[in-house]
Amino acid sequence: RFCLPLVLASLPTMATGEEIPPALQDSWGEFWLFRFFVNAAGYASIVVPGFLLIQYFRRRNYLETGRGICFPVIKSCVFGSEVKSVHQEDGSLPPRAEPTESSTARQVFKLLFCAAGLQASYLTWGVLQERVMTRTYGATEMDPGEKFKDSQFLVFMNRILAFTVAGLYCALTKQPRHGAPMYKYSFASLSNVLSSWCQYEALKYISFPTQVLAKASKVIPVMMMGKLVSRKSYEYWEYLTAALISVGVSMFLLSSAPNKHMSTVTTFSGVVLLAGYIVFDSFTSNWQDALFTYKMSPVQMMFGVNVFSCLFTVGSLLEQGALLESVGFMARHSEFTAHAVLLSVCSACGQLFIFYTINQFGAAVFTIIMTLRQAFAILLSCLIYGHTVTVVGGLGVAVVFMALFLRVYARSRMKKRSKKLPPGETPVQKV
Repeated sequence: RFCLPLVLASLPTMATGEEIPPALQDSWGEFWLFRFFVNAAGYASIVVPGFLLIQYFRRRNYLETGRGICFPVIKSCVFGSEVKSVHQEDGSLPPRAEPTESSTARQVFKLLFCAAGLQASYLTWGVLQERVMTRTYGATEMDPGEKFKDSQFLVFMNRILAFTVAGLYCALTKQPRHGAPMYKYSFASLSNVLSSWCQYEALKYISFPTQVLAKASKVIPVMMMGKLVSRKSYEYWEYLTAALISVGVSMFLLSSAPNKHMSTVTTFSGVVLLAGYIVFDSFTSNWQDALFTYKMSPVQMMFGVNVFSCLFTVGSLLEQGALLESVGFMARHSEFTAHAVLLSVCSACGQLFIFYTINQFGAAVFTIIMTLRQAFAILLSCLIYGHTVTVVGGLGVAVVFMALFLRVYARSRMKKRSKKLPPGETPVQKV
């Protein structure tokens, strides 16, 4: 029953050529909202029965009275071991292993390896993301080709590979004893799936450079979520840099005008989708931060979240009949198949490089590498896809990245100062 409305909703975009005129985007902008609610209904068909089952087992006091072959599975999913770690230095990350004595050349090689791996993974991921969501496949002189429209299928592709990689890593390496109830991963998984969907969908309405800058500004809602979810407090410099980021992003967005190249025009739908991405992603990071109070490694977190992400996306795709449609698109366009697979590989490998870099060099070095990656991503997108940036827009970009580097510098100074604090005092938590 969902297939016909979805096809009708997508006809206007299928009928257009390489670029969609802004007027058409605005007139049909309500259909992304329809797809969003259809996807949400699919997730609800899994979440609601799961919630009722959890309530049933808790009311029955299943942990005390249960028995049989299903008991270990139900115990792990609903109750867990409920053992939380007594102390954790950084709410979201395990303590960084101190580097063993090694030559300077070896450390430099490791740093270059991490930087190259992160840049290659995420720059390739960004270029492919824009290619898949904004360009046509199978175009010839006689046929304008067709665009791939189902962002949820791309989310599913990314999550199934990440789930496989994390599962293999956990099976082959020693991990901490898992204590968190499995169902708690579903909250972060649902918000993560929705944020990824908004991220892919937004590229239909805004340019990739705009999306990158908007993602850089997510520190603002992350701070707001931190106050609401985790009751965190922040330093004055964090508010200052958040304000600078807001100013820089505003300069970039306001520098776009209707007479510019179509791909740089920010539409209302794109802004709403970006806001959705930022809100969902902010909740994901704060919920994961709370989950790390249980004893677990980042790879275990990656595995747990992706288990539910695969369940949500494949369930929703099957209910809509969109899974076979997307597989058919892959069969018709081998180039899209290669892009989708490579997109998933880059996403999964990028996550592993994140864990390795933070473990070897700490969060400050990782943040610098990823900030540089955002700048390179904007430059690469402008070169490959022809986006234009005005002088005011360029100044806005400079302000954003200046604020990001200022955050890294201030945070490193705060960490050095916190090490000198007396044992009874604790530093202010930061994002």
